[in-house]
Amino acid sequence: MDSYYNPDDLGKFSDMAKDAPELGKAFFEYYGKVFEEGALTEREKSLIALAVAHAVQCPYCIDAYSKDCLEKGSNREQMTEAVHVAVAIRGGASLVHGIQMRNSADKMTF
Repeated sequence: MDSYYNPDDLGKFSDMAKDAPELGKAFFEYYGKVFEEGALTEREKSLIALAVAHAVQCPYCIDAYSKDCLEKGSNREQMTEAVHVAVAIRGGASLVHGIQMRNSADKMTF
């Protein structure tokens, strides 16, 4: 294996419940409920998950939600646009924190 990330580990996700079954059960029930059709369609939720996966840089989630998006009828253009939304929000969040730097620098006039 050439990296810490092993795509086969995604299939072992449920193993995390083995030593904490009550917590695992609660998480997986919640997780399932979150992705049920509601005010948003399952397809829309999958696109959101794909964007968030990129923002938090989870390779397992990127793999899982790329597949899920395609299975739910999204196309590459929609998926790519969702990723760009995540990039814009993440970049904007970093940039707006520059105000913190400016405020700090203003207080440290030499």
